[in-house]
Amino acid sequence: MTDTNQDQLMSDSVLSQREDPGVLSMMLNNRAIFWGGSLLLLFALIAIFGPLFTADPAALNPIKRLKPPSVEIWFGSDFLGRDIFARVIYGGRISLVVGIAVAVIAVIIGLFLGLVAGYVRALDAVIMRVMDGLMSIPAILLAIALISLSGATLSTVVIAIVIPEIPRVVRLVRAVVLTVREEPYVEAAIAAGTRLPLIMVRHILPNTIAPLIVQATYVCASAMLTESILGFLGAGIPPEIPSWGNIMSEGRTYFQISPWIIFFPGIALALTVLAVNIVGDGLRDTLDPRIARKM
Repeated sequence: MTDTNQDQLMSDSVLSQREDPGVLSMMLNNRAIFWGGSLLLLFALIAIFGPLFTADPAALNPIKRLKPPSVEIWFGSDFLGRDIFARVIYGGRISLVVGIAVAVIAVIIGLFLGLVAGYVRALDAVIMRVMDGLMSIPAILLAIALISLSGATLSTVVIAIVIPEIPRVVRLVRAVVLTVREEPYVEAAIAAGTRLPLIMVRHILPNTIAPLIVQATYVCASAMLTESILGFLGAGIPPEIPSWGNIMSEGRTYFQISPWIIFFPGIALALTVLAVNIVGDGLRDTLDPRIARKM
C-alpha cells in the first residue's frame, strides 16, 4: 500500500469520527441539556453548600417577624421571624433528595417488573393488572393514606411517591421489550441456545436505557411537585424540617400582608422543575431523534 493510500485512509477515518460524534458530545452540544443541566447543577450546589453560609433555618427571632425582603434579610422573614432565604436554601435539599431517590427507586423496580412482564408471557397479565390497579388510584390520595398510616418522615414520603410512579416505568419498559423481543438478533440468540438471563442483559436491557433516562427526569420532576403538594397540604415532611411545600403552607395565612413567604419557595420550585424538564426534553431529542423530527 502506497503512502498516498495510507494518508487517504487516515483522512477518511478522521472524517468518519468527526461525522459520527459520540452520545456524550451530542448531549453536551444540545442547548436544552446544557442550559437545563447548568441551572440544575447550580441549584444542587446551592442546596448542598448554601446552608453552610446561611443562618439557622429553624432559629426563631420574634422581633423580626414578617419583615419584608431587604439587604439584611434577602427573602424576608416569616411569622416566627425565621429567615426565608435560609429556609428556601435548606428546602432545596429535601426536594432534590426526594426527586432523585424516587426516580432511582422507581426506575430500578419498574425496570425489573417491566422486563419480566414483557418477556415472560405467563406473568405479563398478573403484573400489568396490578400496575393498572395502582394507576387507578390518585397519586396524592395514595400518598396521603400511606403517610397517615405510617407517619410523616422523609423515607415514608419517598415510598409514598414511588408507588404511584412505578406503573409508568413498568409500562414503558414492557413496551420496549415487546418490540425488541421480536427482532431477528433476539430470535437468533434464542435459537443458538442462549440462556434467558443473558438475553435479557445483553440484548434487551441496553434498548431500555435511553427511554429510561428520559423517563427518570420526568419522574424526578413529578416527585418534587408531589412532595411540595403533600407539604402544602400538611401531609408531607414534618413542619420542623423546612421544605418548599410546608414553607408555602405556613405562609398562606399571611399571604395578603407577606406574599414573599410563598413567592420565593414557589419560584425556587418552579425553576427547579423547569430545569429538570428541560434536561428531559433535551435527552429525549438526543437519544431519540425520530421524536424530535416529528415535533
